[in-house]
Amino acid sequence: MSHPGILYPNMTVIGCGLIGGSVIRAARAHGVVSQITVADANAAHRARVVELGIADHVTGDIAEAVKDADLVVIATPVMSTGEVGAALAAAMKPGATLTDVGSTKTSVAEALRALPLGHVFVIPGHPIAGTEQSGPDAGFAELFENRWTILTPAESDDEAYAAAVAKLSSFWRSFGAQVELMDEKHHDLVMAVVSHLPHLIAYTIVGSAADLENVTESEVIKYSASGFRDFTRIAASDPTMWRDVFLTNKDAVLEMLGRFTEDLQAMSRAIRWGDADTLHAHFTRTRAIRRGIVAAGQESAEPNFGRDRGKH
Repeated sequence: MSHPGILYPNMTVIGCGLIGGSVIRAARAHGVVSQITVADANAAHRARVVELGIADHVTGDIAEAVKDADLVVIATPVMSTGEVGAALAAAMKPGATLTDVGSTKTSVAEALRALPLGHVFVIPGHPIAGTEQSGPDAGFAELFENRWTILTPAESDDEAYAAAVAKLSSFWRSFGAQVELMDEKHHDLVMAVVSHLPHLIAYTIVGSAADLENVTESEVIKYSASGFRDFTRIAASDPTMWRDVFLTNKDAVLEMLGRFTEDLQAMSRAIRWGDADTLHAHFTRTRAIRRGIVAAGQESAEPNFGRDRGKH
C-alpha cells in the first residue's frame, strides 16, 4: 500500500452513506487529504456526521461545499448525478477533479460531461466494494482494501488530464485498492454480469419466498440455510441505489438476464430429464470459479466469508 502524502488539500464528499463515509474515513486514515467537507441533503445524516466528527465542514448547500475543493466525490444514487452536477457546476474551481462512486458509468459519464464545468477534470469512478449497510455509520476505512476501483476517464491527449487520472488512481491505491481504467460501456456490461444480475436474482428469490402462501415467514427465517441467508444479505442492500442501478443500466442488465434465462431453462431441462452428467459438469465448472475468486483475494474461505473484518 502506497502512502503518497497529501494529494488533495480539500476534499468534498456529496452524500455520506456507506461508500461516501468510507472514502472520508480512508482518506483521513491514510493522510491523503487535509480538509474534508460533507454535503448531504438529509438533515439527520448531516447531524450524525457532526456527531461522528469525521468531517471538518458539513452543509446542505452543494455549491458552498465544493467551492474550495480540489477533489469532489459524488456519492449519491446514480439517478441524482445530473441534479447534483447542476448544483456544483458553476461553483467548482478550475483544475479541480470531479469523480463519483456509482455502480453504473455510462449514464453518469454522460450526465457529468454534459455540464458546463470549465477546466475541471471529470473522471467517473466505481469502487467495487460494499456491504448491505447504509447511512453515515456504515462506512469504515478498510472497505477498499484488496478491492478493485474502476475509473472510466474520457479519451484525451491532454497531459494535464492524464496527470489528474494518475493522481486519482494514487488516491484509491493509497486505500489499498487496485485500480483499473476501463471504457464506461464495457464497465456496465461487466457489472451487469458480476453485480447487477446477482442482485436482481437475490431480490427476486427473497421476494418469492416471502410470497409463498404455504410457507410462513417464520419458517423462512427459522430454517434459513446458508444459500437463502446469503441471498437475503444481498437483497438487504439500499433500495434507492439499486432502483437507480437497474434503470440506468437497463440494456446491459436485460441482455444478461436473457442469457441467464436461457441457461436456467437448460438447467430445468437437465433436472426434468434426470441428466446427471450435465448437472455435475455445470456444478464442477462453477465451483472452480468460486475457488478462483478466493485465490485472487477477492473473498475469504471462512464460513462467514470474512465479512466481520474491518467492521466496528
